[in-house]
Amino acid sequence: MQARIDQLIESLAKPAGNSSDFDLNPDMVRPLAATLRPAAVLIPIWVRPDGLHLILTKRASHLKHHPGQISFPGGKVDAADANAVGAALREAQEEIGLLPNLAQVLGTLPSHQTVTGFSISPILGLIRADFQPVAQVDEVEEIFAVPLAHILQIANYKVEGRMWMGHQRRYHTVPYGPYYIWGATACILRGLAERMKS
Repeated sequence: MQARIDQLIESLAKPAGNSSDFDLNPDMVRPLAATLRPAAVLIPIWVRPDGLHLILTKRASHLKHHPGQISFPGGKVDAADANAVGAALREAQEEIGLLPNLAQVLGTLPSHQTVTGFSISPILGLIRADFQPVAQVDEVEEIFAVPLAHILQIANYKVEGRMWMGHQRRYHTVPYGPYYIWGATACILRGLAERMKS
């Protein structure tokens, strides 16, 4: 298990470009960089007796942005946040009850630009403590864990598509059991998997 954690840390030093919802959809018009809203998410890797797991949430269905989707704990970077790391830790505490001192920040992955106008900074964090997730009912419908081994297998990823705003939009997916992990979340995770295998 420690060898995999060391590999995660080493992967953060590898050079890589930013990712985008537009990578698979080059015909879509990108928003200007100056108009992107900064956001941050925590990629919480949980050390459990049966191995490393990734904590994900299912967003509440009434939310304005990405309702009902599978996502990392996270959200917009507020003026009161010191930086993206601070925002990710704050949001993780609000959404899943993770106290900031329980997350060891390993580093930051390349940013991801969404079709909804966000520039997301993914923060990789390690949780070694005996942690009991608590969902913020206003934003989170469910909290669940996925074995990290599933996420790191490139063969588990597929590119699918659907109609969105009158256009066929393509996106990455990495389903797990009843959970359909797709879009920005799957794209960021696929980037991590690519870094780990190279």
